[in-house]
Order: sequence, then C-alpha cells, then structure tokens
Amino acid sequence: MTTGVRRRMGVEERRRQLIGVALELFSHRSPDEVSIDEIAAAAGISRPLVYHYFPGKLSLYEAALKRAAEDLAERFREPQDGPLGARLLRVMGRFFDFVDEHGPGFSALMRGGPAVGSSTTNALIDSVRQAAYLQILAHLRVTAPSPRLDLVVRSWVSLAESTALIWLDGRRIPREELQLQLVHDFAALAAVSAAYDEEMAALLRRILADEPADGPFADLVGRLVALAPSGQPMADR
Repeated sequence: MTTGVRRRMGVEERRRQLIGVALELFSHRSPDEVSIDEIAAAAGISRPLVYHYFPGKLSLYEAALKRAAEDLAERFREPQDGPLGARLLRVMGRFFDFVDEHGPGFSALMRGGPAVGSSTTNALIDSVRQAAYLQILAHLRVTAPSPRLDLVVRSWVSLAESTALIWLDGRRIPREELQLQLVHDFAALAAVSAAYDEEMAALLRRILADEPADGPFADLVGRLVALAPSGQPMADR
C-alpha cells in the first residue's frame, strides 16, 4: 500500500491507485469503517483530490467492488482437463484464497456493504454468481442445462458463497476441509437430483466414469460407505 509520497499521475493511473488502496483497506476492515481521509493518506494525496477522481465514497466503493468481483469471477476459471472432482477442488482452493485474503471485502461484496440495495452493487454480485455458474457448466460440457441441472449448479454456487461467509466468522473449521466438503456437496446435490431424473443420472454417470479411485468423488463414496453399520454398503441395510 502506498503511503506518504506524492507524485503526479495521469487520471486513469490515479484512479487505479485509489481503487487498489481502497481494496487493500477493505480487505482488513469493513468498508463502513474506512474513511476517505484514510484512503487519501494511504494514497499519499489530499482528501479533496480523492473527490476529484471519485464524487464520493460510494462511487469509490463500487469501483473497488467491481475490481474485486472481476478477480473473484476469475477464480472459477480452470482448464477443462482431467477429472471434474480435481478441477472443482482447485477452483475451491482459489475461491478460499480470495475469501481468506479479502475477508471483509468479500463479505461486503456478497452482503452489499454500505451500498446495499444499489443497482450497481446488486449487478456486481449477480455477475460473480453468473460467472461461477457458467464456468461450472463449461466444466460439465453443457451449454443448455436442464431445469434440474440449472438448479443443482445455482444451488451449489449459493452454498459455496454462504459457506465462505459463515467460515469467515471465526474460521472454526480448517479451510482445506471445507474446500473438499464443497466438492463433495456438488457430487451429493448431483446424485440426489440424478435419483429423480434420467438426464441427470446420465450426466452423473459420465462424470464418475472419469473419476480416479483416489479422487474427491471416490473419497465421498468411501466416507458414506463407512457410515453404514458393520461397514456394509448402505443399500444393503
């Protein structure tokens, strides 16, 4: 974070600097607790100069959220090679990297922060969710999802978001466990839906056919089997 030293910058360079400074401050404290004076001091400029580039704290906040939203959406991008379970696990690792690094900022992005209810903030939140949704469909190699698959993917994206927000409140469960659990949650949601829909069942069979014995989805099956009495398969109970 830049402090104390002033130098002349172009308009766009200064705007990028102020957005970066605001994001850094928002990563450690709620945007509600960060003042324009603090942002100005961290950027090494005067308070009036901040208002020269942004008409108010809300506009700077929304610009910072836009950059955070773009960064977060990128975390869901992953080469579409190899088993799905391993790919989702890597995606969740990068997702929780962002959550861990930008805790208050992530909460502000997903909960609305001081701009709650603004059309700009709501659109940014929706853009992150939609980007994640489209990336998961791409991993599944599906362009026209059925209603059940649409529900599974959107439910899982929402679950990942809410899980991360709850985790931030104390970090009481190791994040590596939650990352794996969320991958298992995706498999579980898909499996439950497959039990009611042949199209989902066919998709699930295709996914599982590519999964290795030591992959995340196989790990879930092993954990579930271990819950059955006397180690017997749950179907034989």
